[in-house]
Amino acid sequence: MDSTPQGAALTARRLGVRGPRGWAFQDVDVTAGPGALVAAEGPSGSGRTSLLLALTGRMRATAGRAEVGGLPLPRAMAAVRRITAPAHVPGVTELEGALSVAEHLRERALIQRRFTGGPRALLRPRTERRAADAVRAEAALAAVGLDVGALPKGPRTLARDLGRLPSLRLSLALALLGAPRLVAVDDVDLGLTEAERPCAWGLLRSVAEGGTTVLAACAEAPRDAVVVSLGPRPNKDLRPDEEVTADALPEAGRA
Repeated sequence: MDSTPQGAALTARRLGVRGPRGWAFQDVDVTAGPGALVAAEGPSGSGRTSLLLALTGRMRATAGRAEVGGLPLPRAMAAVRRITAPAHVPGVTELEGALSVAEHLRERALIQRRFTGGPRALLRPRTERRAADAVRAEAALAAVGLDVGALPKGPRTLARDLGRLPSLRLSLALALLGAPRLVAVDDVDLGLTEAERPCAWGLLRSVAEGGTTVLAACAEAPRDAVVVSLGPRPNKDLRPDEEVTADALPEAGRA
């Protein structure tokens, strides 16, 4: 993993996503430079998740325009997916409770080799592949401050036994394994205590300071973030529990 990734600049003008039952969000404007911490702030059901999916090329925008790392959306969705990574986005990249921390890391490393490493990566000797995977995993875990040895059962700790903050750290580490230029994190402050929230934002801030642009969905944004405010759902006929999901539109849900 590149230890000093070049973050992706982010711009959007009047961006919106309209699904079968109405608007998930609309008229979103944002400008952020590489390595910025961007917070999509709004109540549950305001389209925060849909915005993250749209700006990572996993949900097709139906209004407005955007660019991520100079790549236009929605025209270059596949290219945007290659330089971005979602972390803990429901229906897209959730931790599997029955898998251990080590199993999550191995599974994500295999996915990275298969889809981004090309044929040569798969033909390398097994010992060489494992050594490279271990180096990338160690760097990713260090970047998010997750000490696997301090977990209750070390690397054999199951994801369902992790607390909310360690789960966030693991999700981020898995996303960073592919050295993305932008990482999108959903529901940052959900289920966190007052004491844990500053830790979570400090974690995201450190990732951004390391060079990776961070786009985070939350109920309340920190003051130093580039804030995108999402109000109540623009289409009042769409109930809060009917937000456009990852499988509702073409291109959505692709990791």
